[in-house]
Amino acid sequence: MMFKNILLVGLGGFLGSVARYMVSRLNQHIEWMAIPIGTLTVNVAGSLLLGFLIGLSERSTLISAELRLFLMIGLCGGFTTFSSFAGENLSLLRSAQVFSLLLYTGLSLFLGFLAVYLGYSLTKSM
Repeated sequence: MMFKNILLVGLGGFLGSVARYMVSRLNQHIEWMAIPIGTLTVNVAGSLLLGFLIGLSERSTLISAELRLFLMIGLCGGFTTFSSFAGENLSLLRSAQVFSLLLYTGLSLFLGFLAVYLGYSLTKSM
């Protein structure tokens, strides 16, 4: 059972990563105010898809546990981890944990930017 779940997530992740690569190639063709349009598109589309899948899985039995692994964790996770971040924030909002939502969002953005800057800075000392 665990091996099957790993395969489902892995296959979904593979397909999601390939889709992300294809969509992010938009950066090479569309430029608007130096915003990476491909990444923006991936983040918004992945979040929309994840929200739709969460809603659908709560309202029907169309999405089995295995299909949730494949679509939500694998495909959406491989397509964009931002969708996971957005989905986690939705869960916090729905459970009325507004402070935790704001803290998680703020820490994610601040620490993410700090970490990428520190990682980049480390290369300057090499």
